[in-house]
Amino acid sequence: MNNIEQIQSELQGKNPRKILRHALENHDQVAISFSGAEDVILIDMALKIRQDIQVFCLDTGRLHPETYQFIEQVRKHYQIEIELLAPDYQQLEALVKQKGLFSFYEDGHKECCGIRKVAPLKRKLAQVDAWITGQRKDQSVDTRQNIPEIQLDPAFSTDDHPLIKFNPLVNQSSAQVWDYIEAFQVPFNALHQQGFISIGCEPCTRPVLPNQHERAGRWWWEDATKKECCLHIAKNNV
Repeated sequence: MNNIEQIQSELQGKNPRKILRHALENHDQVAISFSGAEDVILIDMALKIRQDIQVFCLDTGRLHPETYQFIEQVRKHYQIEIELLAPDYQQLEALVKQKGLFSFYEDGHKECCGIRKVAPLKRKLAQVDAWITGQRKDQSVDTRQNIPEIQLDPAFSTDDHPLIKFNPLVNQSSAQVWDYIEAFQVPFNALHQQGFISIGCEPCTRPVLPNQHERAGRWWWEDATKKECCLHIAKNNV
């Protein structure tokens, strides 16, 4: 743990490429989490450092058609494999049979996200030593303000499997991300041109209005402090 704190001190405030380089050069089993949104720039940056990158995406079964098309566009554009992680069909069938397809509008998104996102992610992360996310502080004033560049993963680490988590974009603004996309002609999800900023599952994502925060379009029926899907929350809060 002390070593992680030392590395965090060294990487604090550094640009995303330096953080990515550290992650990719110091961990053989490291994977990039690609959400089908603007964090595609992680892939673009990573391929300039190392060619044999692992990239995965959570296929919840409820993504927008545009997101599936975008995932395929990225795969072809960069000539890389993208591992799609699917939920356990037995858990999913049981939830839908008991509560229907839209239970999250009534009792919150936590249970659905737990089956469609958290469980598949947990299976994947058990196979790697470190993972790289596209989290940014400016994505949420309520839940992401204290994210470090590197940390012992608060949700998926165990005593037997300490998992390192890198957040290279943590100090980047949305404007900086889009400057990179434009400068390097990085592919992006067509939904961004339709008013979507933060993109998740189709039933739980909608365009935002002018001057609204980007997370306002996610789980809009819930309180702002609950707009996380448990992928980045410490165990005692899940």
